[in-house]
Amino acid sequence: MTPSHLPFAGIATFARAPHHAPDADWQADVAVLGVPYDIALGFRPGARFAPRAIREASLRYVPPFTGLDGRTRLEAVSFVDAGDVVLPSLEPELMRQRTTEAARAVRSRCRLPVFLGGDHSVTFPLLCAYDDVPDLHIVQLDAHLDFTDVRNDTKFSNSSPFRRACDALPNLKHITTLGLRGLRFDPEAVAAARQRGHTLVTMTELETNLSAVLDALPTGKSVYLSVDVDGLDPAVLPGTSSPEPDGLSYALATRLICAVTARNTLVGLDVVELAPNLDPSGRSELIAARLIMETLCGALDD
Repeated sequence: MTPSHLPFAGIATFARAPHHAPDADWQADVAVLGVPYDIALGFRPGARFAPRAIREASLRYVPPFTGLDGRTRLEAVSFVDAGDVVLPSLEPELMRQRTTEAARAVRSRCRLPVFLGGDHSVTFPLLCAYDDVPDLHIVQLDAHLDFTDVRNDTKFSNSSPFRRACDALPNLKHITTLGLRGLRFDPEAVAAARQRGHTLVTMTELETNLSAVLDALPTGKSVYLSVDVDGLDPAVLPGTSSPEPDGLSYALATRLICAVTARNTLVGLDVVELAPNLDPSGRSELIAARLIMETLCGALDD
């Protein structure tokens, strides 16, 4: 019997990709790995449910895609769903170890890994799997800086992934953060990021001088793209722990991502902080899945 192509039927692997364990014998252009972890949050939980929700939403966006112009996208791109990292309930150090190990295994078997968080703390152990990439650059879409040293007596919260990455990875050369806004910033974290030479771009700068922001993006680098969904305006994507008003439109987010992928080699993508339980409409996970596919089109289509 022919498998159903209806988005509400069948087993929900990402984009209906075959499922293989991270350490099994497979090769693919794109591999998806979930990290269903959210105990490092400072506000509302729910990001642990995101990998499953994004997989279900991705059944609406199964490539190849043919646009109004007749162009077909991702036609020759192969996908594997590597499942989720097997996580302990309340052992953060073991979570980080297992996440790094699974990410390394996935990296060795695909051209471009896609990681589904989870809160933003998972980005640190994911980045630890990239310690062999010379001159690694990060582009971060986010309302928040996530460069705090210690918050609530912990150094491994969702406010600290990039601070820990800079501590641990000498090959990490630069971070560009796009979409910063809000009333609550850690002055020490801002000063530390600026002292290290990171590029901090506010929503105001994006709205008033977008061309200069685009010109300042990395070029010719190996880039890891970290998309915190609270970078988008909550009117667009409400399902997130710490929404901030006046954020990125979907169009602006995809324009920034396309500029990054056009100028650089994308070596990894994570999408974090989606809390589908906070959006009963279901549109937040649909937007997240669509954003992933738009990114893959920009990164992999010739």
